[in-house]
Amino acid sequence: MQFCWTTINVKDMDTSLTFYQSIVGLKIARKMKPNPDMEIVFLGEGDTQIELIWNSKNTDINFGKDISLGFVVDSLDKCTEILSKHNISVHSGPFQPNPKMKFLYVLDPNGLKIQFVENT
Repeated sequence: MQFCWTTINVKDMDTSLTFYQSIVGLKIARKMKPNPDMEIVFLGEGDTQIELIWNSKNTDINFGKDISLGFVVDSLDKCTEILSKHNISVHSGPFQPNPKMKFLYVLDPNGLKIQFVENT
């Protein structure tokens, strides 16, 4: 068995795409518009991707507080600079549970916790 993607139902596709492209650094792999009320975009390279789904009929989007997606960054300091330029506040952290790793959390435009991890 192989993990292939995580699906995120989004409130606004353009805002979500900006976040996942500009902040996280993911590239669009493919787009679909199955009908006028729905748009699907896959982001990422390699075996694991993120699937964003916008559906005009799905207005109640809610993520639990106990789930997050983690992304490795080269530098948490550079990541913090990028977040600041885009007016994205740090949700919590930075944390350094051991000498080899530090991380922080932000919220994506839909309220999903995103973790940025630097391996030191």
